[in-house]
Amino acid sequence: MIHLSGRLQSIAANVKSNGVVADIGCDHGFMPIYLIQNGQAKHAIALDVHPGPLSRARENVSRYHMTEQIELRLSDGTKALEIGEADTILISGMGGILLTRILEEGREVVQSAQELVLSPQSDIHLVRRCVHALGFFIAHEEMVVDQGKFYVILRAVPGKEYYTEEIDYIYGKQLIDGKDEGFIRFLMREEKRVNRILHILSKKLLSESSILKKQELEKEWEQLSEIRNRMCLEESGDKMEERYGKDQSVR
Repeated sequence: MIHLSGRLQSIAANVKSNGVVADIGCDHGFMPIYLIQNGQAKHAIALDVHPGPLSRARENVSRYHMTEQIELRLSDGTKALEIGEADTILISGMGGILLTRILEEGREVVQSAQELVLSPQSDIHLVRRCVHALGFFIAHEEMVVDQGKFYVILRAVPGKEYYTEEIDYIYGKQLIDGKDEGFIRFLMREEKRVNRILHILSKKLLSESSILKKQELEKEWEQLSEIRNRMCLEESGDKMEERYGKDQSVR
């Protein structure tokens, strides 16, 4: 039985179609192997733009005797997929700008899927907007902490949805409204980071660029405070650390 990291297990848990999964940017091919082993997919298509990772994925697929259940294709995004071929489109481990480009360029293929399972490593607000623009709504979103890093995982299904508040695109409406525990820990870290930098800037004679930076941080602090109020988090930072664990990533 193949073993995945905590983050990848959380991504896999969001695959619900029980059909054909297209893993875009498959790397070593462990995700489709895991999904087949666990009965979460009846067939998988592992795609990667680089021959090296695809070759390693082919070796792993062969090692686990899954050559009949998992196809491997050299592909830039969804270009090697046919419309309606995949029930689940899964993309993780890449930045939000690239992920968004893949979704937009493969619009027809993407819109024919039953679900999207996405875990961008940056620019997540762009991904949320793109998902909505393509005619999907975010059915589930969570934030997991793996080896001290925060990762967002979202599952989207066909349907119309738009957020009226900009803050929901920036931070994630489901994370805020659901009081996601990983997100609370992330919020604590961000509050600490912003407060620390503002404290440093308050003691300096600021240049024009530093003034702009300070204004951006003050806006960010207002947003974080708004989120805290929406989530009814009335405890102090110290009390929250006692409940959710101290974040060691910010000094």
